[in-house]
Amino acid sequence: MSLASTSTPGAGAPPADLRAAAHELAQEAKLLSQKVTAEVGRVVVGAEDITRQLLIAMLAGGHVLLEGVPGVAKTTISKVFSRLLGCQYQRVQFTPDLLPSDVTGTSIFDRNKNDFVLRKGPIFTQVLLADEINRAPAKTQAALLEAMQEHQVTVDGETIPLTPPFLVMATQNPVEQEGVYRLPEAQLDRFLLRVEMGYPGHEHEVNLLKLHSKPVVDVPPMFTPETILNLQRKLPGVYGADTLYEYIVELAERSREHPDVALGASPRASLNLLRCARARAVLEGRHFFTHEDVQAVAFGVLGHRLILRPEAEIEGKRVADIVRELLEAVPVMETV
Repeated sequence: MSLASTSTPGAGAPPADLRAAAHELAQEAKLLSQKVTAEVGRVVVGAEDITRQLLIAMLAGGHVLLEGVPGVAKTTISKVFSRLLGCQYQRVQFTPDLLPSDVTGTSIFDRNKNDFVLRKGPIFTQVLLADEINRAPAKTQAALLEAMQEHQVTVDGETIPLTPPFLVMATQNPVEQEGVYRLPEAQLDRFLLRVEMGYPGHEHEVNLLKLHSKPVVDVPPMFTPETILNLQRKLPGVYGADTLYEYIVELAERSREHPDVALGASPRASLNLLRCARARAVLEGRHFFTHEDVQAVAFGVLGHRLILRPEAEIEGKRVADIVRELLEAVPVMETV
């Protein structure tokens, strides 16, 4: 991977009010990151990196796809993080017989009013846990598309805005083949980050056994919806040199030209790289982002968007290998 150079604000920096907001955000975010990581660690052992990526998604206002085999605490960490956010929370267990109306809601006839009344589904919330999302067919998965992209839901011709902030955390098992439906590319592209959860490792698993030998602790809310929206409003003020924008676009363009890639990164992927790089920077306590921030979030942002050619998959190549090649191939320009 190419070495990241240090960037400091200079010419072309945001206006003074945005810079001041970014300074304030950097101080808040680093402290919040430490507190949230500590609270999650009281319930889930060895999840510091996962927690950091969930915080990046929260600051950037995007959705997260948690991917891992059964039993690695995907649902547990989602519930704990949702509790910390202090927002309205709903959970949907996706199954093969789940209908779109089970997610969005439907109109029912009210005899008292002598009219049809909308009974809202679980999607009308602020934090939605879509558990085992790949167990439902594509028609039901598509019920989330409008909500995830436009933060609104259309039911029986009526469009209803969702209460901000709105965050979808979905889980899926990448190993199972029977009884699951692969997420289409349009659905995957709506997720800001894909977070891979593996086994915790020997030491962490020993600590896990010790932790769960005691009564499970209940974590208190650390945010409010207003706090989250305020943090998100300050994020665009995080400074980046023009060469960083060029760097992000070149990464996306190289992915589209790569011989082993059938579908490269879209302009939405470039935007998401920028948002995540800014979020990572403030979590580190900086009001400016660098190449290192872009490189650190590239696997999470691009990993579920790039589609390999069949011959590359036969050769045993993985998307992570392609992302690593891109990071090594695209030169890092000096920033001032």
